[in-house]
Amino acid sequence: MSDTRPGGQPGHPAERPSAPSPLWPQGLGGVAGQGSTQPSPTPEPDVATRARSADADVDAAARKRRLMLIGGIAGGVVVVGGVMAALLLGGDDSPAPATDAATVFLPSPTPSVAPVAREAATAFAAVLPVSVLQFALATSANDDAWLAANAIEAYTETFTDGASGTVTVQAGQWETPEEAAAHAARLAAELPAAGDAAATADPTATPAAPAPESGEVTVAGAAVGTYTIGALGADGVAVWSNGTTVFRATGPVEVIHDFYKAFPL
Repeated sequence: MSDTRPGGQPGHPAERPSAPSPLWPQGLGGVAGQGSTQPSPTPEPDVATRARSADADVDAAARKRRLMLIGGIAGGVVVVGGVMAALLLGGDDSPAPATDAATVFLPSPTPSVAPVAREAATAFAAVLPVSVLQFALATSANDDAWLAANAIEAYTETFTDGASGTVTVQAGQWETPEEAAAHAARLAAELPAAGDAAATADPTATPAAPAPESGEVTVAGAAVGTYTIGALGADGVAVWSNGTTVFRATGPVEVIHDFYKAFPL
């Protein structure tokens, strides 16, 4: 016969419940009715804790920005200080070159008296000036000597400054520039060369004449004639040609050069 025990199967002895092992706590595996050993979940921080954490993060970022700003300013101060030190210690000790003084242009003098009317009405006479610097036309007449030298027309005119200063101008026109140049050359040859007057022990003797100044007369960069400026006795003399015209001015030595420069023809 088979031995049948409660809870067993036919032919096998019934199994007994095993005792709990001391190495394995009871309830492992989540046995119903027994306590669980899994750790409980960490509780989330409340609103106040999260706010304090956010404030701390903001304060840390602000401190970082302030430190970066202070560091940048300090670096800039160091660089500027180094540049200034280099300029002061390593610069050139030589004084800076002085700037050119401003050029002051004084106005040209003008006549203190009114010029007289010129009687001649030709095209050449119409372009002759009635004033030059402080000198105004005082008289005008035909120049017979220059007319005898084959000038088409010629005039002798005096200019006055209203006091004792007087400049005499001879002006003439020829048929060709070659004729005018030849007449101007004859007039320039009358001026003494340097040292023509002999020096003597007489204090009233005329001193040796300076060398005449000469050169080209140019208009718009082109040569149209020649000029010669020198002394003849106590007077200064300027002779020049301009195309078919010739001029000779005689007056005080100290003004004759400026008079020639200011003459418009």
